Parts: sequence; structure tokens; C-alpha cells
Amino acid sequence: MKNLNLNAWILKVSALFLLLNLSGCGYNNFQTLDEEAKASWSEVLNQYQRRADLVPNLVNVVKGYASHEKEVLTQVADARSRVGSMQVTPEVLNDPDAFAKFQAAQSQLTSALSRLLAVSENYPNLKADQGFRDLQAQLEGTENRITVARNRYIETIKQYNVAVRSFPGNLTAMMFGYKTKPSFTVENEKSISVAPTVEFGDKK
Repeated sequence: MKNLNLNAWILKVSALFLLLNLSGCGYNNFQTLDEEAKASWSEVLNQYQRRADLVPNLVNVVKGYASHEKEVLTQVADARSRVGSMQVTPEVLNDPDAFAKFQAAQSQLTSALSRLLAVSENYPNLKADQGFRDLQAQLEGTENRITVARNRYIETIKQYNVAVRSFPGNLTAMMFGYKTKPSFTVENEKSISVAPTVEFGDKK
């Protein structure tokens, strides 16, 4: 009986020792990288929300001068509605399918806003409207902030995923359930690399 108790104690000590070794082999690093990923993701969401909040006012101003551009206005409103209806939580970072849907919805809104601003070129009075000019400037600034936030997120996720895949950290990752996280695709990077802009002033 004493031998059994001794063996059980040895197994517990060995398991604890192994756990501590694995924890020291990247566990704290995973904790840090995971928190950084959540923080950078939160900033991406904040900037996308800032853009979404600008859309209703922008649509209303454009509608005042170009109410018959119903197709473009509807596309923007629908894209904004899809973005707003999504339940986005930190868990999205661990769900590639949900992340892809979020990315697709934001891309659609980017494209719809670009078309809306392109249409505004045909309406000199709209381009001269101070409210429209202010909103367009805010939108362009927000698009730039989105790009910065996304780039930070991409770099953070790159570091995290390398840690998850690399030995011996991958052993710690498997033990504690850390898995690779999705990032933005190259195709999406191309679509957002240039913020939607519009040249003010009458065409010549």
C-alpha cells in the first residue's frame, strides 16, 4: 500500500513538473499574444464601427441631391445593415468561417461606399455641400485608421500563429488549446489598401 501511495505521489509530482516545464515553454507568451490579438481585434472593430456610424448621415446627404440614384443608395444601406446585424465577439477570432463572413460584409460595404462617392462626381451641388465634404473627410480618415488597425492585427496574428506552430511552443499550444487564428486575406487587402476618395470641385 505504501508503494502504491509513493508511486501515486511520484506521478503527481512528475505531472506537475511536466506541466510547469510546458508552462515555462511558451505558456506566458501565449497568454500575452492572445491578449494582444484580442486588443488589436477590438481596435479593428472600433474603427469599422466608426465607419458604419457615418453611413446613415452620408446616405441622407447624398439622397438630398441624388434621390434617383436609388440602386447605389440601396446597396450602401443594405451593406451597412448586414454589417450591423452581425454578432461580432472575440470568439470570431477562433472561427475561420465567422471571420470570413465578417470580412466579406466589410468588403461589401467598402465597395458600396466607393460606388456612392463615385456617383457624387455627377452632382456639383452635392460636392459643394459642406455637410457632404465633412462626412467625406471623416470617412477617408476612418478608412485610413481601419487600414492601420488591420495592419496591426495582421502582424499580431502572424506572431501568434508562428508561436502556435513552432516547436516546442506547439506542445504547450496543444496542451492548453491554443489554435491558429484567421487573418485578412490578400484579396481583401487589395480592396482596402486605397481609401475611397472623391475629388472636390467641378469637372473640367
